[in-house]
Amino acid sequence: MPRPIAAHIHLSALTHNYNVARQHAGSAKVWAVVKANAYGHGLHNAVQAFAHADGLALVEVDNAIKLRELGWTKPILLLEGFFHGDDLHTVQQHQFDIAVHCNEQIEHLEQAKLSVDGESSIIKVHLKINGGMNRLGFKPEAVAAAYQRLSAIAAVKVVDLTMHFANADDEHNARLPMAEQMRRFELAKASLGEIKLEASVSNSAANLLKHDLPNSWVRAGIMIYGASPLPASAAELDLLPAMTLRSELIAIQEIAAGEAVGYGSRFVAPKPMRIGVIACGYADGYPRHAVDGTPILVNGVRTALVGRVSMDMITVDVTAISDAKVGSEVIMWGQGLPIDEVAQSSGTIGYELMCAITGRVKLITEV
Repeated sequence: MPRPIAAHIHLSALTHNYNVARQHAGSAKVWAVVKANAYGHGLHNAVQAFAHADGLALVEVDNAIKLRELGWTKPILLLEGFFHGDDLHTVQQHQFDIAVHCNEQIEHLEQAKLSVDGESSIIKVHLKINGGMNRLGFKPEAVAAAYQRLSAIAAVKVVDLTMHFANADDEHNARLPMAEQMRRFELAKASLGEIKLEASVSNSAANLLKHDLPNSWVRAGIMIYGASPLPASAAELDLLPAMTLRSELIAIQEIAAGEAVGYGSRFVAPKPMRIGVIACGYADGYPRHAVDGTPILVNGVRTALVGRVSMDMITVDVTAISDAKVGSEVIMWGQGLPIDEVAQSSGTIGYELMCAITGRVKLITEV
């Protein structure tokens, strides 16, 4: 028999959340971002739930191939482009769109000697602008030269300018406000003169907050999985939890006041307590740094983690849950317990919790 822990993936919630992203996008098309195995939800689930998406976007070339093998025929965008020159024949074969963000990638494209055999062999390039985040992209003054080099390659067509906001959830950030990033983006556009390209600047947070940006495409990531990129809660944004991490109690300990629980004896009982032991630990993806008081549901009742998270187990206070017993259902996050709340209590973000789910946790697809 397998351990009782499983991540239940709610397809209807994924579809609902994508539709929320589409509603906010206005006339723009929407990439459903499915990197990191669809934020831990499974590529096979993403292909089903986002069947009506305009395109899928990710960073892993091997997973992009898997999307084609799963039957996805619409656009696929590699958000970081390609990593080695050898990838370009794969990109061309599977008709992937690619971001191009540095001169080294352009050199690979120039040297690849890609054949041109009709429109389907043309590689669509999304030219990445560094608007101040200083991760990927060309600074505005370098964009025109990058465009000219790309345009000289017969197998390449530049289709848009793209940029990523550093602080979309904090529009007036003192170090890099959104307006400053957009100013730099507009400088890049202006450097191309009469050449008109589409634009893609909005991630989930910008899509939810700013509807006046020049998007032909928006990139919906965390919001389509039911977590919030903003101070507002997911529920306030009409987003539904798409992953519920469930397990069971596998033991109950009766302890006296003054006794300690777990490694390091971090938690000491202030009174006689019943401690439930859950089949879930950091080897399953639960955050080891979760603190005492992190919320958990047992039999639908909210209670709290006590003691340090170990590899295979966490411990929880079930003193006030009279019907708690071995086999009782436990929800670590998801339906009934927002993942953002668990993440905040653990000093992290919902993205990390979703993506940290490990291979030994079974994914169960639910409609």
